[in-house]
Amino acid sequence: MQSSGHRFRDVEHHPLLPENDTYDSSSSEADMAERVWFIRDGCGMVCAIMTWLLVVYADFVVTFVMLLPSKDFWYSVINGVLFNCLAVLALSSHLRTMLTDPVSMRALPSTAVALVYAAILSATKVSFPFLSCSICKRCIRKMDHHCPWVNNCVGEKNQRFFVLFTMYIALISAHALILCGFQFFSCVRGQWTECSDFSPPVTVILMIFLCLEGFLFLTFTAVMFGTQIHSICNDETEIERLKSEKPTWERRLRWEGMKSVFGGQPSLLWINPFAGFRIRRLLLRAKKGGPEFSV
Repeated sequence: MQSSGHRFRDVEHHPLLPENDTYDSSSSEADMAERVWFIRDGCGMVCAIMTWLLVVYADFVVTFVMLLPSKDFWYSVINGVLFNCLAVLALSSHLRTMLTDPVSMRALPSTAVALVYAAILSATKVSFPFLSCSICKRCIRKMDHHCPWVNNCVGEKNQRFFVLFTMYIALISAHALILCGFQFFSCVRGQWTECSDFSPPVTVILMIFLCLEGFLFLTFTAVMFGTQIHSICNDETEIERLKSEKPTWERRLRWEGMKSVFGGQPSLLWINPFAGFRIRRLLLRAKKGGPEFSV
């Protein structure tokens, strides 16, 4: 186990906040899942909005340019339902990643960090480090990296949703590229005026932009998905992998790491971004005036 000084050499200097704004290891996993927060970062909010707009654009082109004008009814229905379901799952995973506290506490002055961290370790047996994020202005437990596309840090409690987000974006990107290939083949083989309700130039421009978007997103998210799974299996963070450092906690076995991130034994819940979300309890807490947002 490495020293506290080694663990916190990357922690930045931030003002000390009130005593009640510290990490509480006694909080249940359900409470953490229901604690909604939002990072007020201009770049992150712009990137998050762009992500949604690009998915909406892809859905528009697939639905209204390629599927609805198709003469094959079942081809349109099957592909339309599949693409829209994947899009909903991708955007839901994006929301869960963005609005879930990855487990944080306010950043502390460097002189107090080691003492506070040592106290947490001795009192709770916690072995995961808190690393400071200059954008979130928080110390994030088992911080992997800060992703502007989800406007949040990827940490202990939202890494599963981030992995699902990259997986579903990669799937809809691949699906869009396949549909574009079929559409181009159909239009070239037949009449361009009959393969879409839009004019041929508009149809070509919309599909070219969709192909570029699909290729870029597929490449980026597939690589990110692979690196995340690799990090989970090796029980290390992206920061430590890039720095070629050994993890600052005791490694789990590969399968134990997967179960720790995705929760329990393998099941369909692993790929369900809605798992663990209790909107009723969240609304009750809102009526009672409980703190839902941490910014």
